Amino acid sequence: MLPDDTLRKPSPSVCPVPLEQQPLNEYRDLQESWFFRWGTLEPVPYVKIIVWVWVWSWAIAGPVAAASFAPAKHFAQFILLGAAGATLFLTLVLVRLYLGWFYIHSRLSNATVFYEESGWYDGQAWAKPLEVLTQDRLITTYQVQPILRRLHKTFGVLAILLISGIVIWQLV
Repeated sequence: MLPDDTLRKPSPSVCPVPLEQQPLNEYRDLQESWFFRWGTLEPVPYVKIIVWVWVWSWAIAGPVAAASFAPAKHFAQFILLGAAGATLFLTLVLVRLYLGWFYIHSRLSNATVFYEESGWYDGQAWAKPLEVLTQDRLITTYQVQPILRRLHKTFGVLAILLISGIVIWQLV
């Protein structure tokens, strides 16, 4: 993380974009939010949260799997279907996490900022000065892209686990 003094806000006289719509402020808001902060965690806490969401997803997936395959008779199918259902819910959570960070990535890396002055009907565009663009792209490169790469890897691991589950299902 960069110290706050290195992330200077564009001067309001230079930047017509409302404060809450400035990409740097949107980045800070996302970084500080309870949900989106998950992407910024160190590897062990990140994995713990992923596992926590997956385990709690069983509260929904488990009863559905039990209704489809009685655990007493078809235990392997019950476990595989419950795990797949929990993974589906986890995937939806991770997609939301990814979309939030991808949005910030595009807002920071684009040379032009689109914003609304007072409503959807009066959108404007502001071309970032070179200093602001350079700062935003540095943040994108060193702060946001590692989060997106981590999420890509997480999706890859989930895909491998789902494919493994399908293969095991065929063998059972």
